[in-house]
Amino acid sequence: MLSLSQVHKTFFPGTVNERRALRGIDLHLDEGDFVTVIGSNGAGKSTVLNVISGELSPDTGTVSVDGRDVTRIKDHRRADFVGRVFQDPMAGTAPHLTIEENMAISDKRGSARWLGLGVTSAKRRRFAEELSVLELGLENRLKAKVGLLSGGQRQALSLLMATFSEPRILLLDEHTAALDPQRAELVTRLTERVVTEKNLTTLMVTHNMEQALRVGNRLMMMHDGKIILDISGEEKRGKTVRDLLGEFERIKGLTLDDKTLLQ
Repeated sequence: MLSLSQVHKTFFPGTVNERRALRGIDLHLDEGDFVTVIGSNGAGKSTVLNVISGELSPDTGTVSVDGRDVTRIKDHRRADFVGRVFQDPMAGTAPHLTIEENMAISDKRGSARWLGLGVTSAKRRRFAEELSVLELGLENRLKAKVGLLSGGQRQALSLLMATFSEPRILLLDEHTAALDPQRAELVTRLTERVVTEKNLTTLMVTHNMEQALRVGNRLMMMHDGKIILDISGEEKRGKTVRDLLGEFERIKGLTLDDKTLLQ
């Protein structure tokens, strides 16, 4: 479904600041795979998401979706099949617009635009129905400015908006990291529900190893621009946080504690 083949990416090549962010990434996700991605800071996790979304073009290598080479297709043209939620709750919504206006914009993502009413009575009913799934009461606040919502509410709305058009791929870039534990758990549960119900092929970057083990059907560990561990099924379910730390030490010859990956 989603494939990356020999993807390399170097920032500031030929300068003193040169940094090889990705070193020959090979990755294949089947439809419906939910992959959690962990690794130390600078491992290349977000760069992988940026390459998949089209925000960055790889120096070499290919990105394919359903057998179609999308490597050079820009991010705005991938919007009809790629949804994304960022770490910052402020990033996925327009704070000066209302909830229904934000949802109307997301509803048109990836499709042709023309002059017409952005929010109709039919759309308003649909938006309220979709929002009720969040169980946050936002279906009763359609005309409220998004800037008035809490961080958890905004992130839940961002998640809903990112999946509104049922994209083929969902990218989650530490989307619970900026939330308090209670709100983070709420958004995690919503994520699992939405991904399962819509059968979305998903990559979720996280620094929370317990979350990475608990969520999804597959776990990938990165270091220094490479994938150094890729486990799924019973092997993933049988691992503990301590096991992951041990795997990192064994593979890379490094000594880490859980605080290192949770920074």
